[in-house]
Amino acid sequence: MQPSFLHRSLRLLTLACLLVPYTTWAADLTITVTDAAGTPLPDAVVWAEPSGKATLPAPGTAAIEQKNRQFLPLVSVVQTGTSVSFPNRDKVKHHVYSFSPAKTFELKLYSGVPSTPVVFDKAGTVVLGCNIHDQMLAFIRVVDTPYFALSDSTGKATISNVPNGSYTLAVWHYAQSNENTLFEKALGVKADEQTAVKLDINTSALQKR
Repeated sequence: MQPSFLHRSLRLLTLACLLVPYTTWAADLTITVTDAAGTPLPDAVVWAEPSGKATLPAPGTAAIEQKNRQFLPLVSVVQTGTSVSFPNRDKVKHHVYSFSPAKTFELKLYSGVPSTPVVFDKAGTVVLGCNIHDQMLAFIRVVDTPYFALSDSTGKATISNVPNGSYTLAVWHYAQSNENTLFEKALGVKADEQTAVKLDINTSALQKR
């Protein structure tokens, strides 16, 4: 017996649904971050952490350079478990360290690229310094999610392809008046969304590059 026209149509519809890209059930989150006066804040870290226990993808790698006796970039955001290398592009040696609870480590006086990267295996804020050059400073925010972004010069950050579901949206900036305070907001992701966030900033702590 030949399948009826209705049965054939249902089979084709099911096949079409299976072929729809996964991004149909994902959204882009755009967050605009400013200070209390409305001035755009670059280098704000934004991330969306899934509610409940989520399986994280394999962590990647990142690099923070030392160039012209500065860390580049000033602010980085990485997923928990990411391996970070610290290439020294200067002609002088550097001594990179952190005393932060999220990651304590030390790369003693060196040139070039250390043979072993540093694995950031705990969520939190890591402040970097150099024992030789006191003006060198940088920040790493380690997060338990692959959905994160860094705001640009206009204060905008976009987290792309966030699967539909329940999340906690968090925002952090290194110059916050209270460095231990996070902006947090419950978020149900169903479609593209835009959010504006204002932070209390200590302007004297802003780094000029």
